[in-house]
Amino acid sequence: MAADKNDQANGNYKLQDLEQNREDSTEQFLTTNQGVRINDNQNSLKAGERGATLLEDFILREKITHFDHERIPERIVHARGAGAHGYFQVYESMAKYTKAKFLQDPSVKTPVFVRFSTVAGSRGSTDLARDIRGFAVKFYTEEGNYDLVGNNAPVFFIQDAMKFPDLVHSVKPEPHNEIPQAAAAHDTFWDFVSLMPESMHAIFWAMSDRAIPRSFRMMEGFGVHTFRFINEEGKSHFVKFHWKPLLGLHSVLWDEATRISGKDPDFHRRDLWDAIEAGVYPEYEFGVQIIAEEDEHKFEFDLLDPTKIIPEELVPVQRIGKMILNRNPDNFFAETEQIAFHPGHIVPGIDFTNDPLLQGRLFSYLDTQLSRLGGPNFHEIPINRPIAPIHNNQRDSQMRQMINKGRVSYDPNSLGGGCPFQAMMTEGGFHSYEERIDARKVRARSESFRDHFTQPALFYHSQSEAEKKHMIDAFSFELGKVEMVAIRQRMVNMLTQIDKDLANKVAANLGLTAQNPEQPINHSFGADTDPNKVQPTDKRNYLDRSEALSMENTVKDTIKTRRVAFLAADGVDDDALDAMKKSLIEEGAMVKIIAPRHGSIKTAGGAEVKVNETWLTTSSVLFDAVYVPGGKTSVDALADEMDAIHFVNEAFKHCKAIAGVGEGVEFIKNQTYAGKDETDKAVIFGGTAKETAKPFVASIAQHRNWKRETAHKVPA
Repeated sequence: MAADKNDQANGNYKLQDLEQNREDSTEQFLTTNQGVRINDNQNSLKAGERGATLLEDFILREKITHFDHERIPERIVHARGAGAHGYFQVYESMAKYTKAKFLQDPSVKTPVFVRFSTVAGSRGSTDLARDIRGFAVKFYTEEGNYDLVGNNAPVFFIQDAMKFPDLVHSVKPEPHNEIPQAAAAHDTFWDFVSLMPESMHAIFWAMSDRAIPRSFRMMEGFGVHTFRFINEEGKSHFVKFHWKPLLGLHSVLWDEATRISGKDPDFHRRDLWDAIEAGVYPEYEFGVQIIAEEDEHKFEFDLLDPTKIIPEELVPVQRIGKMILNRNPDNFFAETEQIAFHPGHIVPGIDFTNDPLLQGRLFSYLDTQLSRLGGPNFHEIPINRPIAPIHNNQRDSQMRQMINKGRVSYDPNSLGGGCPFQAMMTEGGFHSYEERIDARKVRARSESFRDHFTQPALFYHSQSEAEKKHMIDAFSFELGKVEMVAIRQRMVNMLTQIDKDLANKVAANLGLTAQNPEQPINHSFGADTDPNKVQPTDKRNYLDRSEALSMENTVKDTIKTRRVAFLAADGVDDDALDAMKKSLIEEGAMVKIIAPRHGSIKTAGGAEVKVNETWLTTSSVLFDAVYVPGGKTSVDALADEMDAIHFVNEAFKHCKAIAGVGEGVEFIKNQTYAGKDETDKAVIFGGTAKETAKPFVASIAQHRNWKRETAHKVPA
């Protein structure tokens, strides 16, 4: 079980700081917002039992007024999210590269709050949309708050922040009918990106399995932009930030995602919450790619281009620390909804580059909080409040909480003794990196930003055959939802510039023929710009493939937190149930008993076993594996349940591990598709649970048997 929350707060200064704002109504009287105890919370004040309600009822007016104003504007993007508290520890001092204090001492635990999110959907949309995921981390450091506002993809759809409103307008529900929700599969989005070749690399990530992760705990995070590390000597290094999940990278299938959206649209949110409550804390290693400033131009791509990665084969990722998420929020709105991230929240030792998308985000993220959170004092909301002390001359505005003493609110001053003082760099004062700039003021992009096809080709060619098939299916689904054939054709033609086999297969699925794209390919340029000077350059070939880009190369050595469904009914064999359950739980899996009815079932030996779910309340898509224990009476009952048969067939269709022992073997072989292929290594049969447990655990750890997709067609 999870540790006591008081224990979790030990040494976590942010959790201790929040304690002053936590409210517990246990054994307390009900009061108004003014602290007046309420005698009757059931009836409004009226002129007689059947008379009019009186305006003087201050309790009613306060209650209704507060209720009417409970909602705040949702985030324009990343509205749907889930968060958690935790801490970060660096492995060893990074003083060679940065003076940021939270990256110096391995004994220091820096408090963090992390928010995971989808991008396009509204607050109430499904967790399982095909979408890039937000991965934002707020470090509460002793030098102030540092926000690393990233995604689970290392590249973005646009190069310049000028195009951000256009991108978001295109992917949001179309304005004439507010359809579709949380989906890019519609005309306006594909119209936009088919005219914007710079979007292609991010599009390939969005069409990959990374856009439908199995869990927030099983996806990578990236800082997207190139930043700077600055050390005590003032020397700068370029840096890219990474988060590497210790559980590995895993996804679901698209068919599975659509079904999860119907069965449990809170799947990712619930998964994160349940893991933390169970004490199985999500862990991520913090990685950096560091490039000497003098090496900025040695690559065949531009470090300032947010649509490019630095392949790990060219600059390896150094894992320099670990983040552990070990506490759920006490109140979703107060913490997860009100937290305000901003890439401009940095500390000494970290600085910006001239990435034109990053530069625009530095304005947008601050500006958006003014309307969403009501004004410039959002930093005083408890979850946003730094643990470092605040002393400045910012004053007043809505909902001000700080009570500033004294008569002085300006600088310089003599009446206040010159306070608060400016800090020298040796005293921790932030000093922007002194980058030399010699340039004309222009609205233009560097020639080095024009290679739009090399890296999406690298990404696609690095995928396994199963992952490539999933991408072809994803493109076919998304473009198949586009009504205008001209947009489909334009997009298919664009794909020929990346991989012709991919383009041909997608085109065939759409009833089209892939052709060379019409010129100009790029339609994003100014009115007086020569179109020929802004078209994509030819593909280059500086790397054939990158192992780090395929999820198939991830760690597959654990089944921690994997959900395993046990299908059982009255008469289930005691040993087949208990021995397998014990083996799986010892390996960290979560076992759930699925039966025809709620309550409990009786084993063959007469023991009572609690039922967790029924066919009506759950589905195989919410589990990672399925087990059918023996026991003739139990198996006979399952054979009479079409839902039980469908449960196994659906799990088989989605390439999951399936095991059976005793009479459970015959059920799988005779009643389902799972027993038809004796070469399928992810379908395990045995006489006893003990002999079956080890290969079953190994199969679950592999996540899926993707070969099954091409070998079998299952009508489930």
